[in-house]
Amino acid sequence: MKRNLCLILFILLGFGAVYGQWSGYMADEGTSTMDGGIGMTWIDDQAYYNISFQPDVSIGKLGVGLNLSLLYNVDTGHIRSEDWDSGYDYARIIRYVRWGHKGDGFYTRIGALDAARIGHGFILGYYNNQINYDERKIGLSLDMDFGLFGIETMTSNLGRLEVLGLRGYVRPMNKKEIPVLRNLAFGASYVTDVDPDGSRDSKDGVAFMGIDVELPLIKSDILKMTLFADHAFVVDPVSQAEMMQTLYSKVNGVAIPAIEIQNSYSTDKKGSGQSVGLLTDFSALFDLLNLSVGIERRWLGKGFVPNYYGPMYEVQRYCNVGDLLDYYDALGADASMIPPELLNNNALLGSLINKKTLMPLISEKQQGWFAGLHMNFLKIVQVMGSFEMLDDVKNSGQLHFGAGLAQEIPLISLEASYDKIGIETFKDIRTLDNRSVARVGLGYKIKPFLLLYMDYIWTFQWDEENGMYKPQERIQPRLAFRMPFNL
Repeated sequence: MKRNLCLILFILLGFGAVYGQWSGYMADEGTSTMDGGIGMTWIDDQAYYNISFQPDVSIGKLGVGLNLSLLYNVDTGHIRSEDWDSGYDYARIIRYVRWGHKGDGFYTRIGALDAARIGHGFILGYYNNQINYDERKIGLSLDMDFGLFGIETMTSNLGRLEVLGLRGYVRPMNKKEIPVLRNLAFGASYVTDVDPDGSRDSKDGVAFMGIDVELPLIKSDILKMTLFADHAFVVDPVSQAEMMQTLYSKVNGVAIPAIEIQNSYSTDKKGSGQSVGLLTDFSALFDLLNLSVGIERRWLGKGFVPNYYGPMYEVQRYCNVGDLLDYYDALGADASMIPPELLNNNALLGSLINKKTLMPLISEKQQGWFAGLHMNFLKIVQVMGSFEMLDDVKNSGQLHFGAGLAQEIPLISLEASYDKIGIETFKDIRTLDNRSVARVGLGYKIKPFLLLYMDYIWTFQWDEENGMYKPQERIQPRLAFRMPFNL
């Protein structure tokens, strides 16, 4: 009876989401879309009826996205409790509210931060506060540019201060009529995670500071070209001795006397890096082709990780030693300094630590490349992505990718986003594991605004029993409704 009632409610109440507002999707912030549908969802082999309503409305500089999704357990007829077990879950019905666009004189966004960036992204770039689907956060970005000076700010979680970022910059010659040099800007950044382990009783915060300079070489309607450089460092880096002290304490329950550790491991504290890059924006064919390409050369010191607050940060900030060792191995870390009795200790590998703790494993200076691309072709296809890799370091590739087709395309709808770390070959890219986050939506248009739609989501959830994040797979076929409109 309960199942029949749920099915009747689905039909009466309307439409569930197509996830047009997915993290990483290439939605145009200037368009309005009414999304909806009904269907099924499978989460870890459990089936649910799905009904949701997710409009994305843009009026001038104002943008609002909603996210009302109800999952009914097929076996019990009950709403999935994990989605509505706190007041914070109800607040997330408003997915985001936005005013302006990134790069405007005034820009703010509250709610979902799908690809947040501070400065040029050398410390924080493509950060995603939605990666744990059941614990999505309400964040805030706020930028103000007054010409002579400006600021960029962000916080990952308004409900509980966690990741905070700030960049201030000044253009000292902005009021001078000097070509090129009048746009020269100097900036300083500070990004911190106040509480990686989720406990206010511990003092495990991690912070980075940086300085940068940027010079727009060309600034026209067709072509913009900007040269920039960054220097960043860890505010309070961890030494090899401190790292080993922490690892031994996880195994023994008590800390080994510091003098024993210091006799074997360095107490020097490193942790800085530099980059130089060029960003080019090209617009032609009456604005039918927009192409943005950036490339950076990076010089990374011992104990330094670029883009520390990246797309996978929310599951790395405080996770088990084994997964962090895999991550740092992909960055060319030297795990041989850890004794075999620790590396093979299951209790240690399963214990939770701060991502910062293992940074001393980066015991050699490194160099590498970073490249980014954003293309909008004929206002039909949008593609964005970035890839970075260290010189002569296996499995050091990191990919961020998003793509989508415009709603005007007949017959099909397609959207996708993908993040992957630890890449060495193409085979690594096409394999989903605990280093991946992926979302793909494919729809067939029965009518212009009515679609048969399939969503596939590979994300993460917190495993209370084992005290760690684990991959979560969602498959969501549905009858969907999507209609773009202008206000």
